[in-house]
Amino acid sequence: MAAPMSWRRLVNSVYSPAIAGVFTRISDRLFRARDRRGGSSVLLLAPLLAEADPAPYRVTRPTGSAGAQGSGDGLCTHFRWMAEHVPVFRVPGTHIHILTSPDQFYQAMKARIKTAKRRVVMASLYLGTGQLEQELVECMEEALQRSQDHSHSPDLKVSILLDYTRGSRGQINSRTMLLPLLQRFTSQMRVSLYHTPDLRGLLRLLVPQRFNETIGVQHIKVYLFDDSIIISGANLSDSYFTNRQDRYVLLENCREVADFFSDLVEAVGDVSLQLRPDDSVTMLEGMVHPYKDNRQDFSAAARARIMEVMNTAHTKQRLLNRSEDSEDEGMSEGEEDTWVFPLVQMKPLGIQVDEQVTQRLLTDAGPDSTVFLTSGYFNLTRAYMRLVLGAGTNYRILTASPEVNGFFGAKGVAGAIPAAYVHIARQFYNQVCQLGQQERVHLHEYHRPQWTFHAKGLWYYLQGQDRPCLTLIGSPNFGYRSVHRDLEAQIAIVTENEELQSQLQEEQETLYQRSSEVSSSTFERPDRHVKLWVKLVTPLIKNFF
Repeated sequence: MAAPMSWRRLVNSVYSPAIAGVFTRISDRLFRARDRRGGSSVLLLAPLLAEADPAPYRVTRPTGSAGAQGSGDGLCTHFRWMAEHVPVFRVPGTHIHILTSPDQFYQAMKARIKTAKRRVVMASLYLGTGQLEQELVECMEEALQRSQDHSHSPDLKVSILLDYTRGSRGQINSRTMLLPLLQRFTSQMRVSLYHTPDLRGLLRLLVPQRFNETIGVQHIKVYLFDDSIIISGANLSDSYFTNRQDRYVLLENCREVADFFSDLVEAVGDVSLQLRPDDSVTMLEGMVHPYKDNRQDFSAAARARIMEVMNTAHTKQRLLNRSEDSEDEGMSEGEEDTWVFPLVQMKPLGIQVDEQVTQRLLTDAGPDSTVFLTSGYFNLTRAYMRLVLGAGTNYRILTASPEVNGFFGAKGVAGAIPAAYVHIARQFYNQVCQLGQQERVHLHEYHRPQWTFHAKGLWYYLQGQDRPCLTLIGSPNFGYRSVHRDLEAQIAIVTENEELQSQLQEEQETLYQRSSEVSSSTFERPDRHVKLWVKLVTPLIKNFF
């Protein structure tokens, strides 16, 4: 036991994500042959440090269509292709509400938990341990108790999906916050902890707890109450309820959408570790273990379970749409003037729907369209960057200034992460200038004293339109982690509803009003100075954050 502990102390003192890549390569070469023979190596690896991005998604446009023609063609012409890849749910635009503040997000969750009758389903990276998080737990307790008091067979079920590594960090953590509920309402409560299959063997043994989430996490943020659902990028933690700006959309009484995401969270939960009342964890009977069993076997089983949800919903929707098309060939008639497309990205499990749809959106965007794109962590994949720099579309990209970066002021190596993002932003800006694209691609920094910035997504304005007709909203950040390492989900909302378009426009404008446009002088300021060691290390670690 002494030797492993010595290694732990050594790695803990010098660890960086780059070292994880070294262990990855060593383990891969030592045990790849064993895995080919069908063995379950205890040292099976995480993805390589510098895995190359795939080539941009190649598309063939339908005859006669274009990326962004005049609005007279109708939204059907522009975005119907998404239904070939994912389910599509038609809903009234009046049922969708854009929430604008952390407190509004928090209060909406509390109110809906208290009134839930059948189900509360919540997926997040983690649940914090402060007073505001405790109040959320108490809301769940109140709802579960009320369900018991009014029925011999309680109807309300609560399902929580979190990431295993982040949710288990420290002695007081997400698990300890939820254990009292699990112990008291065992038959009504489920807590699932997803564990990436890439954190295993030597890597899992040596990587310190503080850094193990760099390998991959459950990053989906879905908050569902009966038939209403909030899709967001926000976690269940006090800063996200007070002064950490994110995006949030509430779909009220949209049962089909809620059913889909409930089934999706249940499927991910089925391939996750199950928290038990004694704080131990176990897999469901017959399920492949994410880090003890063969990695390929786990990924195949997990992919099959999750794609079952996607394929079932897709098939059902395509059959429904065929019957509707015979009655209503246009997409703009009637109350249901809005379409919701769920996009899922789980590259460790071989699922890359969101990546494919996002790449085609960026590919098809026409020269007179405008895309407002935001990410709290601006670190575009090479494929996305090529599309942004090579297209004719106008881009307004919003990212966090160093002082509103979530890592600003952090101790140790993490404190240098905002500077690393400055370095990445400068490299991107230099490319824009070298290509002479300054009039088309604009970079903005978000500023807000005493706040941090975590918003992500995009707003799509068609040629000649002063309001967006499409938005992407959810957990992905458009970076390497979102595409390659983590479990992500977002929705594409396409709407002809003018009130909803106005809400989206107001949301976008409000965020950008708190920003300043980046110029070459921005990077000459003293507070944008990046130390040499950060510049040298950034290429090695950028795939981990």
